[in-house]
Amino acid sequence: MDAAGLDSDGREFKSPDEMWTEQAGDPNKKTLWYRNGVSYWEGVEASMDGVLGGFANVNEPDIKCSEDFLKIILSERFPPDATHQPLVALDCGSGIGRVTKNLLIRHFNEVDLLEPVSHFLEAARQTLAPGNHMNSDTHKAVNFYCVPLQDFTPESGRYDVIWIQWCIGHLTDDDFVSFFKRAKVGLKPGGLFILKENLARSGFVLDNEDRSVTRSDLYFKELFSRCGLHVYKSKDQRGFPEELFAVKMYALTTDVPKKVHRTRSKSHANRPRIIK
Repeated sequence: MDAAGLDSDGREFKSPDEMWTEQAGDPNKKTLWYRNGVSYWEGVEASMDGVLGGFANVNEPDIKCSEDFLKIILSERFPPDATHQPLVALDCGSGIGRVTKNLLIRHFNEVDLLEPVSHFLEAARQTLAPGNHMNSDTHKAVNFYCVPLQDFTPESGRYDVIWIQWCIGHLTDDDFVSFFKRAKVGLKPGGLFILKENLARSGFVLDNEDRSVTRSDLYFKELFSRCGLHVYKSKDQRGFPEELFAVKMYALTTDVPKKVHRTRSKSHANRPRIIK
C-alpha cells in the first residue's frame, strides 16, 4: 500500500512502509513501540473517562450503535432456535470491561476479556465479579487474560464472536495480520470477528503519544485481504462529537459472503484524537 499519512504533529509519510520502518523496523524498535504503547495506558486511570480519553459521554451512543449492529449479526448467524448455546465472546482490548459490562455479557453466556494493562483488567475483574448484578449463572465473565494482542492465541473453537474495539491500532501491519490468522482458530464454525475502530479519511494517522495508528477504510480492507477475511457487514457509528475520528464497525468472516452489505461512510477530516 502506498497511501500517504501523517503523525499527530503534522509530519508527513509517503507510505505505511516508511512509517513502520521508522517506528518498528527492527526488533529493538518494535519492542519499544509496544512497550511505549502499554506504558501510556498504564498512566491512565481505570475509569470510564480514562479509557475513553476524556470522552465518557460517547459511551452511550457507542454501546447503542454496537448493540444495534450486534443484534442483526446474532439474528442472522446464531438464530435462537439453533443449537449454538452457549454463546461465547472474546473482548479484545477490554480495558475496564466497559464493552463486556454494557453489551457483551447481556448477549453472550460467557465472555473472556483480553487486556495488557493490568490495572484496567483488575478493575474489570472487580466490576464483573460473581454476584454483581450483570453476572448470573447463564451470563458471566469467565477468563481474564493479561496478554497483549500480538502475543495472544485463543483456545481452539471457543468463540462465536471475537470483539476487537479501539485497540488494533497498536499493532503493526504484520502483527495485525498474524493476530487475525492466529485468532481464526478460536472461532466456532460460523463464528466471526467484529472490529470497531477509528477511521482516517485517507492513508493513516500516527499518534505519537499513545503509539497507535488510525487507518483508513481502504487500508483496513487491504489488511483484511491479507488476513483472508471478508466483510460480511459494516456500519458507521453515529452520534459522536464532531472533533473525533469517524468510527466504523466491520463484521468479518473467514468465508466469502453471498452478499456483502455496505453502508456509505460519512466523510470526516483527519483529526488526531484517539479514544479507546
